[in-house]
Parts: sequence; C-alpha cells; structure tokens
Amino acid sequence: MNRKSGAVLVLSGPSGAGKSSLINKIIEDIGPTYFSISTTTRPMREGETDGVHYHFVSEEVFQQEIEAEMFLEYAVVHGNHYGTSLGPVKKALKEGKLIIFDIDVQGNDAVQSRLGDITTSVFITTPTLKELKERLISRSTDSAEVIANRLEMAKREVQRISEYDYLIVNDNLDEAAEVLVSVAKAARMKIPTLHINEFIQMWEAQA
Repeated sequence: MNRKSGAVLVLSGPSGAGKSSLINKIIEDIGPTYFSISTTTRPMREGETDGVHYHFVSEEVFQQEIEAEMFLEYAVVHGNHYGTSLGPVKKALKEGKLIIFDIDVQGNDAVQSRLGDITTSVFITTPTLKELKERLISRSTDSAEVIANRLEMAKREVQRISEYDYLIVNDNLDEAAEVLVSVAKAARMKIPTLHINEFIQMWEAQA
C-alpha cells in the first residue's frame, strides 16, 4: 500500500508569484513527472514552440475536442480558449508519473471534480500585494493596463486560498522550493479511494 503511483499536483497563484521558477528549481528532485501543456486557440507568439509551450489549434478543432469530451477542463481567457487534454494525463497516470498542473482557481475546481482523490493542491503567492506589483513591473513584459488587470485578478484568487491543501509564500526561492519538494513527494503517496477500499476489504478478510 505504501507505494508511489500516478498522482496530480495542482499549482495555482497570481501571475508573477514565481510558479515557473519554482517548478524549474524542483523538477530534478521529485522523480518522474509530466508537466501538463494546455491546448489553446490563441496565436503563437514569437519564441514559442508548438508542443512545448502550448498545443496551438484552431477554434474549429478546439470546438470538436470539446464535443468529443477530450478536455479535463477548459475556459475562455481574454477571448481565447485554453484547455487541458485528458489523453496525455491518463497516459502519465498509468506510467506512475506526478502530473503537474499550473492552472487558475477555476481549473483547480475542474481537476478536483474529476481527479480529487489523487490530487494535491498548492497556492503560491508573494508575501504581499505590493510585492506582487513590484515583480510584475520589474519584469517589464506587460503594459500598465495588463498589470492592473493581473493585480485585480490576484485579489480575487487570494480569496480562495482556503480551497487549497497548502499555501506557499514565495518570499525566498530556495526555501519555497524546499517546501514544494516535500509537498510533491507527499502527493505521490496519496492513495485513491478505490485502493483504500480494496485494502480495507483485504485487511478484514485476514481475520
């Protein structure tokens, strides 16, 4: 029963909280993983690669996949569709990998409803709203309007921290990474309800 099996680790938090930096820092220390890549209808940006950053598809193809129930979750963000394909997730679970989702609070709801008994969720944020604003400004990738929108969204997301199993305040990258490694290793040990019921039946049968 005490075994490592396929499991899900959801990471949510405001843009600018350092989720990508944390993932890159721990990825070599947490065993076999599959980082879920979203499918999107938005245009590919300069420097992006299909199948690496996103799976880029047309609106028509995306709608066909919705109708075929091929998504674990999907949403419309700034006029474009984003979704998580079920196929690669199922394959990675069978291979015993830890599946990492970098998704928003709505995406977490969808994952919990489908894979809740093997999912561990973590909310990652900066120590303060002020710190988040400073990080967004300093990375110089967004306009003032986009930064303002991200901050407003962050305020709404933070109100839902209680829906997550863990909160990591990314004040010090090394310390936050150490905590996340511990959480990821624990996530691998989460036992699905079906397996627990099977164990109970087996345990009682050995009277």
